[in-house]
Amino acid sequence: MRVLLLHNRYRIEGGEERSVDLQLRALGRAGVEHELVEARSDQVGRAAAAAALLRGGAPSPDLPPADVVHVHNMQPLLGPRALESARAAGARVVLHLHNARLFCAIGVASRDGGPCFRCHGRLTLPGLVLNCRGSLPEAAAYAAALSLHQPRVWDAVDRFLAPSAWAAGQLARLGVPAGRLEVLPHYVPEFAAESAAHEGSYALVAARLSEEKGIDVAIEAAADAGVPLRIAGEGPAAEELAALARRLDAPVELLGRVDRERLAELLAGAAMVLMPSRYHEFSPYSALEAMAAGVPVVATAMGGLPELIGEERCVPAADFTHRVRALWSSPEERRSDGESLLARARAEHSEERYISALLSVYERLA
Repeated sequence: MRVLLLHNRYRIEGGEERSVDLQLRALGRAGVEHELVEARSDQVGRAAAAAALLRGGAPSPDLPPADVVHVHNMQPLLGPRALESARAAGARVVLHLHNARLFCAIGVASRDGGPCFRCHGRLTLPGLVLNCRGSLPEAAAYAAALSLHQPRVWDAVDRFLAPSAWAAGQLARLGVPAGRLEVLPHYVPEFAAESAAHEGSYALVAARLSEEKGIDVAIEAAADAGVPLRIAGEGPAAEELAALARRLDAPVELLGRVDRERLAELLAGAAMVLMPSRYHEFSPYSALEAMAAGVPVVATAMGGLPELIGEERCVPAADFTHRVRALWSSPEERRSDGESLLARARAEHSEERYISALLSVYERLA
């Protein structure tokens, strides 16, 4: 079997790029012949990206022959054109849905700091009316293109994949054909030998700095509980969050974007990872990588988080400070919870389990 991966890299990279990299690793270690073809949004201007979006993708390159073409993000440069080219060449097409980008102009299905599912099916006008892109021309391009080309996507894709059962259910409600939608949980390649969270000296946030991530809640909890907090990430809310930390005199250090090696170091020294999300994350790597490092996670009950870390670890935003303070004051509870999450990650998110499930999808299609 030969597998071709297609991915349109984002201007600011995140969990989807991580998923692509890990899939490449798993296919290689399983001895599956594979190749990656990428487009890059950071190499084109916004006008050119919008034009490609409206056309259903830029002119498709000649794709290498493959039995299965596995697509991650396709917007704006690949689009349904690439899916149709793969299908016309005789390949089976798999579309991996890491977010709501088939319906939502900004992908995250969030508005005013909370969940938003106004756009669903081919109804994408709310994204234009609310100017979710922050630019009316861009919002118009996305509203038109997402609605116009959606039937082409349904026709070209043999199987849709989502990283959690919650995500699959929500995507089906938005309009993805449920009969062709399956769950494929993420995996992590390495696990800590044991939890060291009882020795951790700070709480950690690793996320894009944007309103829907709820990082202001983490900063307020750190200030109220007196817990040192390190924040790794970049994004549009960086200055606002820094100002909030100064105003509260919170023990917060904003680190900016960090590489994978530095993130591993931060997890190794963390007492807990905070995820006070205000929107429905599908299955965030920040939580999964904390689990694999044996670090407790304090999160809100949004999207796929309860499914990933357990409902008992998810608290309302109003109770976030209380949970952070309680965990900080009990090193033994941190160690115990870290060990529990580490065992959960090993059992449910190993590379072996992932590649077995992925190859099962491919074999059933082929």
